[in-house]
Amino acid sequence: FHALDPGTVAGDSGTWRFIFTMLALTVAGLFIVSALIGVIATGIDDKLAELRRGRSLVIEKDHTVILGWSDSVFAIVRELSIANESRKRPAVVILAEQDKVEMEEQIREKVADLRGTRVVCRTGSALDLGDLALTNHSLARSIIVLSPGGDEPDSEVIKTLLALTHEGDGPHIVAEIQGPQNLEAARLVGGDRTVIVDKRETIARLIVQTSRQSGAAAVYTELFDFDGDEIYFHSDASLRGSTFAEAVVAYETASVIGLVSPDGHVELNPAMDTVVGDSELVVVAEDDSVLASTSRSAAQVDQARVNTAPVAPEAMSKVLMLGWNERAATVVRELDEYAQAGSTLEILTELGTPDVPTLANLSVTVTLGRTSDRATLDRFDITGYDQIIVLCYSDELPVQRADARTLVTLLHLREIVGDRAKGERPSVVSEMLDDRNRALAQVAHVDDVIVSDEILSLILSQLSENDRLEAVFQDLLDADGAEIYLRPVRDYVLEGEPVSYATVVAAAVQRGETALGYRVSAESDDADANF
Repeated sequence: FHALDPGTVAGDSGTWRFIFTMLALTVAGLFIVSALIGVIATGIDDKLAELRRGRSLVIEKDHTVILGWSDSVFAIVRELSIANESRKRPAVVILAEQDKVEMEEQIREKVADLRGTRVVCRTGSALDLGDLALTNHSLARSIIVLSPGGDEPDSEVIKTLLALTHEGDGPHIVAEIQGPQNLEAARLVGGDRTVIVDKRETIARLIVQTSRQSGAAAVYTELFDFDGDEIYFHSDASLRGSTFAEAVVAYETASVIGLVSPDGHVELNPAMDTVVGDSELVVVAEDDSVLASTSRSAAQVDQARVNTAPVAPEAMSKVLMLGWNERAATVVRELDEYAQAGSTLEILTELGTPDVPTLANLSVTVTLGRTSDRATLDRFDITGYDQIIVLCYSDELPVQRADARTLVTLLHLREIVGDRAKGERPSVVSEMLDDRNRALAQVAHVDDVIVSDEILSLILSQLSENDRLEAVFQDLLDADGAEIYLRPVRDYVLEGEPVSYATVVAAAVQRGETALGYRVSAESDDADANF
């Protein structure tokens, strides 16, 4: 009692020897209790500091692991939080060489609503097996490997894949690679459980497709994110004996766009007389729960309103590319895949060294000059081009400076083009590095803006939830596969009176095409509805 309560000494009585002994015990007790409190407080502080450092083992299961840190993290977390709304206690675990507290603060600032998803951050290197074990990745649902910065980002990704696959089986992995030359090495290391996304090739293909089809970026965003309609796989035994044309018009609330054969081969928009058989359907729907209860379409098709006029062949194109970066050569090669023989491409760049690949359909002219200088742009017949592609100087300048150059170029283009109608002005597509600059680009009335990290984040998120979508995305973005087009609705149905959407779908089927949606003219710069 004397050691724990110094006041006890006041009630002591007896000899002076006894009283001094009790006083000594009381004073010693003060030091002992103080030391004990200090030890406990220090232990608690050390434990809190360890938790702040993010060095404790994650106990979550069936979670998504993100390895690495970049601006893509925020879009991925946002998309996964939407996808996880129907899950019980969903979690996302992030392992990066950043401070745990800083990562958590940035996520709170840039992802306003996590929709019930817990985000757990850990500090460490994905190349260290001990650090990697902190994420409990063996019990995860999927793993996303982000491409880091630096001189050799692909080497870091490949070594991370080695660390993940050295133990054998585990959850499927989605990894992004910067250089196409490293694809084979990454696939060899990752094996069958890994989906490799070629960042440069994917962005280049999206830029080309959106430059050819104004508004296509909004369609791809709608398909790639979890907030709108998504692509699903659906089996329907009742359609086994039906043709693909009959399957396209079968559902009321879902659009059939392709088939998956029993051996896993995906074909979008196959021949209309293809028998469904044992194949799965590739459909676009609001949610997978809709497919379980979707009803058969009872809408009537008005054949009298179907436009049977032949489609005009695609003409030769005249393209202007402003700027050059590591993706430019791939963009040029993809443009050549789509272009008609005799088409032309003019390249104007201030930075970088254009290395134009050998082309079959495009004749290329390269001019060196300031793309953000009005006098330089006036030397070109801007209004005479069909497409204008503005690329960022991402290889030579920091992100914000590169986007600033791009924005100045877009403002000059807007002034040159003026208020010309949609069909009288070229389609302008711009590449942005920072999503915050997208809204600024819209001031220049750009037809489409491709934000590299944003669109890649959507694709990575979709593949982390369903790796079978890789074949679908490959078909959509490949020049040899099916493509998305936005065409005036009058090409399919006669003008003058309202028609049902089922009539539009049937008209597309008669042309060997698959209609999957439409764009309202009031919500776009076009004078007509497109689909």
